Amino acid sequence: MESELKTLAPTPAGSLPESTMPIDDNRPLLKSDPSTPQIQSQVSNSNIEEMEKKYAAFVRHDVYGTMGRGELPWAEKLLLVLGLILLVPIRVVASMSILVIYYIICRVCTVLKAPNREDEQEDYAHMGGWRRAVIVQSGRFFSRALLFVFGFYWIQKTSRSNDVEGKLNNESESKDQSEEMERPGAIVSNHVSYLDILYHMSSSFPSFVAKRSVAKLPLIGLISKCLGCIYVQRESKSSDFKGVSGVVNERIREAHQNKFAPKMMLFPEGTTTNGDYILPFKTGAFLAQAPVLPVILRYPYQRFSPAWDSIAGARHVLLLLCQFVNYMEVTQLPVYYPSQQEKDDPKLYAENVRRLMAHEGNLILSDIGLAEKRVYHAALNGLFCQR
Repeated sequence: MESELKTLAPTPAGSLPESTMPIDDNRPLLKSDPSTPQIQSQVSNSNIEEMEKKYAAFVRHDVYGTMGRGELPWAEKLLLVLGLILLVPIRVVASMSILVIYYIICRVCTVLKAPNREDEQEDYAHMGGWRRAVIVQSGRFFSRALLFVFGFYWIQKTSRSNDVEGKLNNESESKDQSEEMERPGAIVSNHVSYLDILYHMSSSFPSFVAKRSVAKLPLIGLISKCLGCIYVQRESKSSDFKGVSGVVNERIREAHQNKFAPKMMLFPEGTTTNGDYILPFKTGAFLAQAPVLPVILRYPYQRFSPAWDSIAGARHVLLLLCQFVNYMEVTQLPVYYPSQQEKDDPKLYAENVRRLMAHEGNLILSDIGLAEKRVYHAALNGLFCQR
């Protein structure tokens, strides 16, 4: 669910790094000439190292190696086989059972209820009464159950106090604010994996920004509407971009002013990293001028990294299910109140929150984003195709 309301320009073809080439062939990576006979490619370690330095935020460092295709030691192969035999069948059945049960609960709670429709969006997150309570509480329970099935038996959570290095603005003013004004308009988090979504669902059951196609998925589509997801055609340059941005701003303001309104959850980086870096923030979460709640996620690992950085989705899920134990650490910072200067300048607001999260989460600031990630993926795919 990579988001946040910014259409990315296509990456220029000339920006692709020249990493791995066939012997005596100086042409750019990913360009082939059918007239050239097929010869065995030779990988240049120096070029790979140079590429990994440039795209460090997306480089995997676990035992499974680049794109999860590295050469494994025999001990790891044995553990992988045991996981495939003992864990994967049980976890697949358990996770599908949880998903179906929660779908049935959502179907029952929304029967004979029309969804809330606004600017080509529709959701069931604005329902009240017992229906909404059942959807939220069971959603939080089953999300945590899914994480347990995936091997996250314990989640270490830390909450920081309001005196974080003096980084929070308007401290004296916030003491006199009412409970309504202290409520954050949005939760902002670094983005490491699709598992981030499950954690936030188990913690606060917020609304997300999602691709429009998610609403049409079996089972997941109805659940996303119960979450109150805002759908966007991510690659589209059509006029509905401003409409979606407006809906997000309205929902953030609504969550800030009304404690019964669905919370908004945004990943301002717009894509996932390997968990050691934090990318530049898009401004979508900060345009509404409302306070935000920063949350930092880390996934310590011993063998397989749960970070979804430069590995195919199906391969990642399979390897994740084969791990006997997975780990997650959560750091929740205090609500960040923007100064007037930050309210007037969303880019400044976003950058200050980003630097605070980098400092408190011991994350490395990076200046690359989704466009560079695509270039890196294309280079890796070309490398393995040549091999």
